[in-house]
Amino acid sequence: MSDLENKPIVMFDMDGTLLDLAYDDLIWNHKLPEHHAAVHACTLEQSHTTLHSFYEKHKHTLSWYSSSFWTSKVGVDTLALQYDYKKNIQPRPGCFELLEILKQQGYRCWIVTNADCAGLKLKLENVNLSPYFEVMVSSEEIGHAKEFIEFWQILQKIHPFDPKNVVLIDDTAKVLNGAALFGIESLITIRQPSSNKVAKNALELEYPAINDLTELVEILEQHSQIKQQSKKEMNVKTA
Repeated sequence: MSDLENKPIVMFDMDGTLLDLAYDDLIWNHKLPEHHAAVHACTLEQSHTTLHSFYEKHKHTLSWYSSSFWTSKVGVDTLALQYDYKKNIQPRPGCFELLEILKQQGYRCWIVTNADCAGLKLKLENVNLSPYFEVMVSSEEIGHAKEFIEFWQILQKIHPFDPKNVVLIDDTAKVLNGAALFGIESLITIRQPSSNKVAKNALELEYPAINDLTELVEILEQHSQIKQQSKKEMNVKTA
């Protein structure tokens, strides 16, 4: 088995993993309520209450991630709002350092995001992630959010991969649960998706957690070593 075959495909979530979720917090929890209150002539408190009920109803569905859905739902052009504050889109700590290392070491990297196609385009226009990824997929293209096993089943049909040779990094436990149900075993989460919020205690999270993305390098090395050892043991048994 070649060194390249030993290397897993590294699948990254985008918002809260590669990019600072503080931007999305700003848009959906601060700026949208302000604009919603102005459009509907209500108080900011009333706007927060209304939007919170909408968010809870649609959380973890494709609609939750759709700019066009929210524009029609709340009467505010949410995509235009995102563009108004695009300067706030920033990479998370260690993002480009890690991607450079993985590129130099020959890893295949994919972005699998729940951001809709318009949101993915916006982020890529403002943070130059594209050169590091061979596949970039929005759940809008798949027709299912990543929280559901159907996303992974369809993704595999479009872009074939072995779930046993994938490392997935995502800040959302429900997404990792869906991937685990599909058969992806190497699952990593993020301690501090948003720089505006306190980092989570790794011991309280469901999955192994990192903060600075460069911490992933050691995990990937361990993954490859385990795979090589497993292959050697298999060869011994069949010899």
